[in-house]
Amino acid sequence: MKIKWFLILAPTLLSLLLLQSYFWVPSYESQTKGNPDRVFKFIEASIGDAKILNPALNADVASSKIAGLVFEGLLDHDENLNLRARLATDWTITETAYLIVNPDAHFPDGAPVTAKEMVSRLKNADLKENVTDIQLLPAAKAELRTKVILMPDSTPVKVEMKVEIPERIKFSLQRVDQQFFKTLAPIIGGDYEKNAPPDKWIISINYYKKPVPSSDEWIAFSPPHPENLRSKLAEIMPIVFEHNPIIFFKLRKGVRFHDGHELDAGDVKFTYEAIMNPKNMSPRTSDFEPIKAVEIVDPYTVRVTYKRLFSPAINAWMMGILPEHLLNETALQREMDERGLSEIARKSFGMRDSQFNRQPIGVGPFRFVQWQSDELIHLTRNDDYWEGAPQYKEYYYRIIPDAITQEIEFRTGAIDIYNPQPHQATRYKKDETYQWFSSLGLGYTYIGYNNRKKHFSDKRVRRALGMAINVDEINEYILYGEAERITGPYPKNTLWYDHTIKPIPYDPKEALRILEALGWQKNADGWLEKAGKIFEFNLITNNGNLQRKAIMTIAQNSWRKIGIKCNTQLFEWAVFLEDFVNPAKFDALILGWSMGVDPDLYQLWHSSQSGYAQLNFVGYNNPQADQLIVQIRREYDFATQQKMTHKLHRLIADEQPYTFLYAPLNHSVLDKKIVMVEENDGNYSKLKPTKTGKLFFYFNRWRKLELTPRF
Repeated sequence: MKIKWFLILAPTLLSLLLLQSYFWVPSYESQTKGNPDRVFKFIEASIGDAKILNPALNADVASSKIAGLVFEGLLDHDENLNLRARLATDWTITETAYLIVNPDAHFPDGAPVTAKEMVSRLKNADLKENVTDIQLLPAAKAELRTKVILMPDSTPVKVEMKVEIPERIKFSLQRVDQQFFKTLAPIIGGDYEKNAPPDKWIISINYYKKPVPSSDEWIAFSPPHPENLRSKLAEIMPIVFEHNPIIFFKLRKGVRFHDGHELDAGDVKFTYEAIMNPKNMSPRTSDFEPIKAVEIVDPYTVRVTYKRLFSPAINAWMMGILPEHLLNETALQREMDERGLSEIARKSFGMRDSQFNRQPIGVGPFRFVQWQSDELIHLTRNDDYWEGAPQYKEYYYRIIPDAITQEIEFRTGAIDIYNPQPHQATRYKKDETYQWFSSLGLGYTYIGYNNRKKHFSDKRVRRALGMAINVDEINEYILYGEAERITGPYPKNTLWYDHTIKPIPYDPKEALRILEALGWQKNADGWLEKAGKIFEFNLITNNGNLQRKAIMTIAQNSWRKIGIKCNTQLFEWAVFLEDFVNPAKFDALILGWSMGVDPDLYQLWHSSQSGYAQLNFVGYNNPQADQLIVQIRREYDFATQQKMTHKLHRLIADEQPYTFLYAPLNHSVLDKKIVMVEENDGNYSKLKPTKTGKLFFYFNRWRKLELTPRF
């Protein structure tokens, strides 16, 4: 009998317990009644922990996210992708150019070149529009240490030279002009450089290579064919014509690190030196390599001189500035003493070993508080931030590896932002509980063809392959409509992308006609065949990416319908890279790029970047594209640069080294109580992303209200 009554009453008691809990568990809308401080905390989640909280050393997304809140750079991009002042209040870009006086050359009128006559003719010419000063410099000896160059077999080589530099003419220019020396042609002659080969002034030259690829050591050697390296001297030793762009940065006064120490020009110079120190193994070395010198003019003025024309270099100064007083040799020595390190440990100790990397101190809007590995990172607002303290008092970065758990925590209010997958997009768009943001990312997905292979060497074949694939079908069934077609190599939401270019149409009949015109005919089995060989190749991608796997199946079926035999394979990421991508041992592959906002595409598309482990692994090679790419990275005028990028976009879109598929939409869902405080009147409005979809651009002005506003 007791068991009977228990079975009857237990469900009833449980129902009553659950019913009464409704009255004491706070609803999503009224959570702050029990925890009023919650509105002052912003909590977001990540699937992975940070690695190192030092902007000069980190390379992962999580570390960069935290570093972006703790540190600050001299510049960054505004909401319209224009440069804006941060720690630098102002910057000016000028140029110093040098011309060697070559006594073996002649002026266009046949007179021999002398230093005195050259200066006279240049000063009498009409160069005042850009030239502010002309000086004659005496001859001098110098040692040049070049960056690493590659031999034909892709062996990296460093070159050191002693050179006798003859008399030179120094020009001070108001602005950078990559065409400057061409404007001098009527004065010095159009073939002036041909009569002055770079190796003419070399006293001695030494070559160095690594004994093994993974070694940090360089040893002297004699290359079997030194002419292969000497032919590159014009690229690495700008002796005849030399461009030296100069950036003057005026620093913001009164900006203090979180420990109270004022930031000055010494910190900027130290940051550069720390990045270029090989011991620190900074992943940002290539960004700062073009710099010739960083000089302190006064405590709030820095002069940065570059070795050559390289307009993307200015973007390097968006990286956070490090505190010299906490990371210089004296500070590291003090830390070694405090930690009681052995003599052996001291020999290898450097910035990478410093506790600073887990307890960073910057000048950014948030101060570091705590890092519990694989759990959370806690920051608190910097009330002394130069631009005004952020609205949020606390920031938490929680590590939640499971996406389902992230969503559950978001829906219960434990975290403030969630990034839905494409298949979840429609559900969240219709949910009025949240505010929804959707914008194009800076990346895209593509099918890349190995242009070196006979099948893919003709752009008409590559175009036909693209025409056979229904990209709209991929968007609809794989991405749930959460993507946009793209036509070329630039992110669609930047000014470098040419929106006048239309995607190649889905037209399998025309694709087949193109291939038939090139001699491919269907055999008895329905496969395209030419000269006794079937049109057959392998399409590969990395395992673990369901979208790429599905694209592979669609592409395979699409090509099969027009008679192309495509075999597909999936590989683990490490195998995919090491065995196929890096050595370019593939026919076609599916991959994606995560791009930036800079127009420089040298690493991805220049023909010189198609060697082992380089990023032009499809082997795209077009002299016209090479010339454009170099001109773009040497151009400092925004409007001119944009015209060049549109021209490059059209060229690559015409040649189809990739089948450009789509740019995915990025989605973010947030609590509706999170708003943005207006700068002028203190009122608030809805959150808004920038042109590139950067939602956190205005993060310092975000705040959370106790109740959902009605806009």
